[in-house]
Amino acid sequence: MTEPFGVYVHWPFCAAKCPYCDFNSHVRHGGIDEARFTAAYLKEIATTAERIPGRRVSSVFFGGGTPSLMKPATVSAILEAIARHWTLEDGAEVSLEANPNSADAENFSGYRAAGVNRLSLGVQSLNDVDLKFLGRLHDANEALGAIELARKTFPRLSFDLIYARPDQTLAAWTRELERAIGYAADHLSLYQLTIEPETPFARLRAAGKLSVPPDDRAADLYTATAEICAANGLPGYEISNHAAPGAECRHNLLYWRYGEYAGIGAGAHGRLIEGPTRTATATEPNPERWLDLVERHGHGRIADEVLTAEEVGDEFLLMGLRLAEGVDLARFELLSGRTLSPSRRADLIAHGLVEELGPARLRTTPAGALVLDAVVADLAA
Repeated sequence: MTEPFGVYVHWPFCAAKCPYCDFNSHVRHGGIDEARFTAAYLKEIATTAERIPGRRVSSVFFGGGTPSLMKPATVSAILEAIARHWTLEDGAEVSLEANPNSADAENFSGYRAAGVNRLSLGVQSLNDVDLKFLGRLHDANEALGAIELARKTFPRLSFDLIYARPDQTLAAWTRELERAIGYAADHLSLYQLTIEPETPFARLRAAGKLSVPPDDRAADLYTATAEICAANGLPGYEISNHAAPGAECRHNLLYWRYGEYAGIGAGAHGRLIEGPTRTATATEPNPERWLDLVERHGHGRIADEVLTAEEVGDEFLLMGLRLAEGVDLARFELLSGRTLSPSRRADLIAHGLVEELGPARLRTTPAGALVLDAVVADLAA
């Protein structure tokens, strides 16, 4: 059986920059030359396929930024290039992130015709006051209208919400989440608000003008989120993602199961398997500089590093322990060339942070998921 292979396509442009966002996204009020960028995407796909030929693409993910600012013709051209240079499997998952405002929703039918079969909507809240606080350009009614239209247009739908917002109570979040589940199809992505460095929210917090719930209340919100979703048929399959069985995002599972994927576009990352080695790639994050590199060299890569066995093992743990299914210990040993310390495993089990799923698998407990980085550092030491 051929191993899954995915293609991540990064569209780095947004209509506005949200104050919590540290993603590689850029606002260009003067517009962009979309035809020129499209040609660059096609060139980078071709160059990458020359490097890793013969792959069968099981999933494509258009992320950003705001991919729903792309013209449907651009999405179609990129998918055609992927299918031309590799093999796009029948039934491949093709996801596209979208904003739920009415202007973006006008393109939904065009994206579906281009080949998108899974839409991910950045709703973030069903509360107008909080949407304004989060810097979103839509209101709750627009979001609900976009959800309704997306459910009619695409075979699969997910939408995002952000919780642990300032002054948010457990009761208020419970009501909002239960309302969201009533609109959801079969997948929700639910993220705690984190204050990332160098963002407007970080500057507000430093000035004493913004605070988020303390750790104990954030933990209560996380626990309630998991319980409410599971009780409504959307169990958590990853720390922040909940789905009906069989409706998990296959592309993101590819990341968390430490598969192979190519990164296309400004600021995209990839993990390529070339013979016995795994290579970490990254492209120039500035869109215009990426465009210039691709036009001159055929790609925009600025990092191309063969990972050591130790780095591979650490990444495998960090990604796989996010999953409810945990990690395959035999695969960890094969990839990293080492075994996990029995004493460290036993200590983490004793402290209720990890648990064994039979003799061959290990996963974090809900308590361990809250301190995942520390658990991975302890296991990998």
